Amino acid sequence: MLNIIDKSVVSDYSQGQHSFKKVVLKNLEYQALIEELIETLPDYYIDPLSMACTLERLGKPAAAAKLRLKIPEVTKIRSGDIGEVITTDYIDEQTVFSAPIKKLRWKDHRNMAMRGDDVIGVFINQENQTIKFLKAEAKSNLSLSRNVLIKARGELDLDEGLPAPHALEFVAERLRETGSQDLADLIEKAQLVDGIGNNQVEHLLFTFTSSNPETLQREAFESYGGNIKQSSVGFQVSNHQELIGSVYQGVLDGLDD
Repeated sequence: MLNIIDKSVVSDYSQGQHSFKKVVLKNLEYQALIEELIETLPDYYIDPLSMACTLERLGKPAAAAKLRLKIPEVTKIRSGDIGEVITTDYIDEQTVFSAPIKKLRWKDHRNMAMRGDDVIGVFINQENQTIKFLKAEAKSNLSLSRNVLIKARGELDLDEGLPAPHALEFVAERLRETGSQDLADLIEKAQLVDGIGNNQVEHLLFTFTSSNPETLQREAFESYGGNIKQSSVGFQVSNHQELIGSVYQGVLDGLDD
C-alpha cells in the first residue's frame, strides 16, 4: 500500500530518537485502498503456492472453499486481522525492516486472535550478518482510547521490551518450514547464543482508526520513559468499519466468480 500512504496527508513529529506520524487517508484514495486489500488479503491467510496446488488438484470450488475456511466471521477479529495486514505492509514498505512471515496463516481458528507479539520485523546487516528486530503492536479500533494505548504499551513492554522468546522461535520454525534456513539460523543464534540487547530492538505502535489518533497517541508517545527506540503511527480512515466490511465482502465475492 506504498502509494496509498504516500498520497495520504502525513504529519511527523520527533522526540530524540523516537518518532510519531499521523497518516490521514484522502477520500479519493479510499476505494483504491479497498481494492489493494482485497487483492492482498488472501495471501495473508494462505500461501499462494498452497492455493495453486489445491486449484490444480481439486479445481476452483475446492480452492475457494479452502480460503473460505480461513476467513474470519467475527467483526472484531476481522478488524484486528486488517490492522495486522496494514501494519505488516507498512513495515515492509516504509521501514528498513521486513516481516519475514505472514503470521495469520497459522491461526488456531479463523474466529480467534493469535497470541504473542502482533508482528516481528527483522533487519539484517549484510556486511557483518548481525540482526535487529522490530516489535510491533497493531491496534484497529473505530475510536481510539487511552485504555487501548495503555494495553498496547503493556504488550510492547513485556519481556523487558524484547520480542517474546516464543514469538521468535515461532518465526524461526516457520522460516525453516518455508526454506529460509539462513534467516532462521540468525534469529536463533541471536536469541539462544548471543542474546538480544535493547540496542537491537525497536518498537512500532500502529493504530488504524476512524477517530483522530493524534492527541491520545501523541500523549502516549511522549510519556514513554524507556530506552528502546519508538515509532508510533496513527492511520486514520474515516470509514473504518465500512472499509473492513467492503474488503472481506470483496474477497468473498471474488470466490464466487
